[in-house]
Amino acid sequence: MRRLIAVAVIVAVVGLAAPANAADATGTWKWTTSFNGQTRDSTLKLKQEGDKLTGVYVGGQSNTETPIEDAKISGDTVSFNVTRERNGQKATTKYTGTLKDDTITGKSERDGQESREWVAKRQK
Repeated sequence: MRRLIAVAVIVAVVGLAAPANAADATGTWKWTTSFNGQTRDSTLKLKQEGDKLTGVYVGGQSNTETPIEDAKISGDTVSFNVTRERNGQKATTKYTGTLKDDTITGKSERDGQESREWVAKRQK
């Protein structure tokens, strides 16, 4: 009996000490940004497997799907890049954010320019 109680206590302590699972970023996320007097809607479709993310970004002037690159999640931190081409010029936007429940709050930086804040909501 004592041994059974000791094992139960060890299991409970180990369970409490185990690291928290990474947040789940899988889903469709939407947000709106405004700049230069224009408003644009953006959509991010993510699939998470462990700490790896895959997906597409839908937005920009042509509102086309662009695969995300270098995407990952570490704890509650999400990061990914979107590279688009316009008039023969490539531009990469780096996104980082913090995932909490159904919201990602973050910043984006495009080719070293000033960062912009973004807040995405998971669609139900």
